[in-house]
Amino acid sequence: MIEIVSATRLAEAEFWARSALGMSLRRLAGDKRLRHHISFENRRGLPEVYNARIAEEGGGDIAVFIHDDVWIDDYFFADHLIDALERFDVVGVGGCRNRVPGQPSWCFADERMVQSDPTTLSGRVAHGKHPFGRIGYFGDVPAECELLDGVLLAARKSRLRAQSVAFDPVFDFHFYDLDFCRSARQRQLRLGTWRLCITHQSEGAFGSDAWTARYYQYIAKWGD
Repeated sequence: MIEIVSATRLAEAEFWARSALGMSLRRLAGDKRLRHHISFENRRGLPEVYNARIAEEGGGDIAVFIHDDVWIDDYFFADHLIDALERFDVVGVGGCRNRVPGQPSWCFADERMVQSDPTTLSGRVAHGKHPFGRIGYFGDVPAECELLDGVLLAARKSRLRAQSVAFDPVFDFHFYDLDFCRSARQRQLRLGTWRLCITHQSEGAFGSDAWTARYYQYIAKWGD
């Protein structure tokens, strides 16, 4: 069983009718291995939503933490996730093989949003308002990584619990992914990218006041 875990500001009916993720899950409803746990009309930070599912021993062991503005373009999604988690402990669609001090994103080298060395990146991530959007090519997939894009993170809950890995509630909507990846690597978990086809409707909120505040908290926590 695979749990799709997400949070949305939309009411339940709106989520299923309007959101990219809701419409994608309706399309994939024939795959009975997929179950959903959606926090509707959500005001909690993402770590709180995600940690609740990690702690839950019932249901599926594989959890997919995913944004509500994501189209799942891949109708072999469940099969590809199962294969990915045979090789890696935590899986994403975009990431970097090497981390540099002060790095604020998997794809940026510093807070001025200078792109990381392309040779260190891995992934395929499409963007657009509609499914099957413009594809960004970030390097060979699969690849072992140090940081992964939080738009989609998948892991076995039992593995996370065994290694005491969870999301830090301090990073409510920004840097929760980098912090999670650092915690996972600190406990010797293997992170990697995989061939999972999605389209993300948003390019991110890099550089906003909230983002900047969480960046300094992230640096203060990890020291680099």
